[in-house]
Amino acid sequence: MKLKVGTTAAVVGAFAAGIIIGPQVAAYAQADGGRAETYRLLQLFGDVFARVRAEYVEPVQDRDLVENAVNGMLTGLDPHSAYLNPRNFRDMQVQTRGEFGGLGIEVTQENGLIRVISPIDETPAARAGVKPGDFITHLNGTSTQGLTLQEAVEQMRGERGTAIRLTLRREGEQRPIEVSITRDVIRPQVVRYRLEGNDVAYIRVTSFNEQTDTNLRRAMTAMRQQAGNNLRGVVLDLRNNPGGLLDQAVQVADDLLEQGEIVSTRARRPEDAQRWNARAGDITGGLPIVVLVNGGSASASEIVAGALQDHRRAVVLGTRSFGKGSVQTVMPLGGNNGAIRLTTARYYTPSGRSIQSTGIEPDIEVRAARQDPQTAAATPPSREREADLRGALRAEGTGAQNGAVPLPPLNLPAAVTERVQRQPPEGFPTLDPTKPETDFQLQQGVALIRAMAAQPQRRAQR
Repeated sequence: MKLKVGTTAAVVGAFAAGIIIGPQVAAYAQADGGRAETYRLLQLFGDVFARVRAEYVEPVQDRDLVENAVNGMLTGLDPHSAYLNPRNFRDMQVQTRGEFGGLGIEVTQENGLIRVISPIDETPAARAGVKPGDFITHLNGTSTQGLTLQEAVEQMRGERGTAIRLTLRREGEQRPIEVSITRDVIRPQVVRYRLEGNDVAYIRVTSFNEQTDTNLRRAMTAMRQQAGNNLRGVVLDLRNNPGGLLDQAVQVADDLLEQGEIVSTRARRPEDAQRWNARAGDITGGLPIVVLVNGGSASASEIVAGALQDHRRAVVLGTRSFGKGSVQTVMPLGGNNGAIRLTTARYYTPSGRSIQSTGIEPDIEVRAARQDPQTAAATPPSREREADLRGALRAEGTGAQNGAVPLPPLNLPAAVTERVQRQPPEGFPTLDPTKPETDFQLQQGVALIRAMAAQPQRRAQR
């Protein structure tokens, strides 16, 4: 089983006649008189199945009916539980290994529409201009209303070189946006890096698959070699990172911590609670770290940001993160029947915070674009976070009564934090991900690193 903490994002047994409920299920339901209601409801399912099978306007396959029923059961629980048919299960396994086919887009479902969590860097979707928060209203001119998430994803998948037309609804745009995207084999470079100036390592992590930790270590080694003794600190960019594998989030946080708890999970049964702790060894050698987050930073990204924030190992800069604090376990089903992805736990930061539906609040809020206070008051809030998803789990463990403890003070002199501008000045260019000079949040992160490195205590640690 794989524990996944990414957003519910998809990148892009038949019943014999007359035997509706298996004997094992019926026996289980009848074994205890208190389970009579369960048996009655299972019989209801059997009655509906038989009626649809016999009287629907067109013949339907038993497997389709059962798979749709199972998926409906799971998707009705929360936005992240789902049934994976054999094909989707295989695709998911390939994806977590770091290669998959499609458009390179992470999506979820909201109010019957397909919403973009984030495009993956350097993929067809990113190059076509798809943005986080876009709603995909049509695929090749056909409405996505009424499609399940998996059905929409299957339509967006296809052979390399084939094209698909997406119609997007974007906040702030009066008219729909149409883009034509050519499918490709997606091999996302999950860790990218470069030097800012000659003294600050910039490392961007785009997702958490099986390659993330290894690539992060390689990036840090390369940055140290390039900078020599001039390296002052690290900007870790987790913006628009939708998450991924829990074990990779734990390893990345472990790379940057010397000791202490990284994350814990609490499940339905107390005995299933788990806790992960850091081992000695910080790959940066104690250099100051700034973590960049925004509304597209979700789940595994929030585990890393939350752990570094709680231990005051890093300063979190940007805007509030997505707020997905749940863990999904992928459970294979026998007989080549695929798997289910089931929400099995909530995760908690070292201080005991559950960020489910609340997100990581940055230590220093810095907006990517300028916002006029007068127009901001008249603009409705955007629906871009976990709390806005239908059926999202409620937040738990956010107060002292649930074991959470207040975070220690940031412990940065006012002279340092005052150097950070909270939004771009008038006339600042619109963000273009291919042009670092237009990335205001990154600029402020680099300036903060240099200010932190100049502090006497920082020089002593180095």
